[in-house]
Amino acid sequence: MTTLKIGDKAPAFSVANENGQVMTLSDFKGKKLVLFFYPKDNTPGCTAEACSLKDSYTELKSKGFELLGISADDAKSHQKFIEKFSLPFSLLADTSHDMLNAYGVWGPKKFMGKSYDGISRTTFVVDENGNIERIFDKVVTSDHATQILDSYK
Repeated sequence: MTTLKIGDKAPAFSVANENGQVMTLSDFKGKKLVLFFYPKDNTPGCTAEACSLKDSYTELKSKGFELLGISADDAKSHQKFIEKFSLPFSLLADTSHDMLNAYGVWGPKKFMGKSYDGISRTTFVVDENGNIERIFDKVVTSDHATQILDSYK
């Protein structure tokens, strides 16, 4: 569970996307940035979340949002995920877990009685000045875009 709070400076990052292009927080200065952290490419919940954002991508963009997905999957996995579902946004390959740790979304989880380290599905909206404006730690995967858009009404 993240210790970041609304109003905090978003942690800087420098992480390669699915094409090996390094992306940084400062690349998005002056824009609202949706950072959605998800556990794994091509899993049911993560696919539902990514497709919800894809289906509302035009509306999100029209409201001034940029989007980046982040997981610990590698670039090749991200490329396949993007191609399979025609995702219109980049996915960052944080294989080192540096960004995951900075945002406090990597840590102990439980599933079916087993404990393991993994990614807690969390979305941060970073404002035009690099401050955290919204945090979603109870993501509705099938309707995440609406969840984000409704928080700005």
